[in-house]
Amino acid sequence: MEPTVSADGLDIRRFGHDDLPRIRQTIIDLHAAAAGPDRDDDFKKKFPWFVDHWGGNPAFACVIAYEGDEAMGFAYGAPAVEGREWWREHLDEAPKKAVTFSYSELAVHPKWRKQGVADQLSRALLEERPEDLAVLLVDVEHPRVQALYEDWGFRKVGERRPFADSPLYAVMLAELPLV
Repeated sequence: MEPTVSADGLDIRRFGHDDLPRIRQTIIDLHAAAAGPDRDDDFKKKFPWFVDHWGGNPAFACVIAYEGDEAMGFAYGAPAVEGREWWREHLDEAPKKAVTFSYSELAVHPKWRKQGVADQLSRALLEERPEDLAVLLVDVEHPRVQALYEDWGFRKVGERRPFADSPLYAVMLAELPLV
């Protein structure tokens, strides 16, 4: 475990690839709570596979916010494979700086929403990243979530359905550091 970061009263802890066995169930439980009744959606049932996929990357980065011993939310991702930045297909002209961090997942327990936890988690995950850009996907049926990311400096550059059974997502890209 890396050092703890405290901001606005939040205890945000950093984790990496080697920590996954210890934090995996916390991430899965928070995701299920955040998904609410939608957690029974067939695609969302695959979430543990995504945790293992991303967590299997040696450069996996995760932050979890706590109040005392209670986990409030998490954010995670990993650097994109250079030369395989799939988001480029959505731009006529790709940015000159293109080393990318793939921001895979953000979830906040419902009891902690609308208190700035998502913002603090995102900033903690992306601060001091060596990459030039961050990319993420947002379900197009969640325009308020997309607007939240836009407030942080992301912009929609296209739409993508990464899996045949996945929702349609807005592809969002931001320069790092976030504004």
